[in-house]
Amino acid sequence: MIDFINPPDVATRPTPFSRATRAGGLVFVSGHSAPHDPDSGRPRGETPQEQVRGALATVARILEAAGSSLDRVVQVTMLITDPADYDACNEEYVKHFPNGLPARHTARFGVPTDAKVAFACIALAGAAAG
Repeated sequence: MIDFINPPDVATRPTPFSRATRAGGLVFVSGHSAPHDPDSGRPRGETPQEQVRGALATVARILEAAGSSLDRVVQVTMLITDPADYDACNEEYVKHFPNGLPARHTARFGVPTDAKVAFACIALAGAAAG
């Protein structure tokens, strides 16, 4: 069985993907960048570090809604628009995984957005054993 986390309503949200899905004991989070509000003029963040913080906060909220957390992430995809931002993104990224860095690959992306970085991930479903 597959659980769709916040599936799109094409009448109100034209993005053709669910924010996440849960299946087989795993949570699969779609790619997300830092939030942006064009109506208020609120930017995603001026620096790569600010955008990493914002994007990973979004991913953390999605994981929580799916019954997981950043501590349960086993694989991350980091998408960047400019390879020159790689070191700056890494500088902030490592702060969000203090208990161990998940497996990761990085790719350059060029979707029509002003985001510098976005993240997708796979995490274990459920709370960590305590």
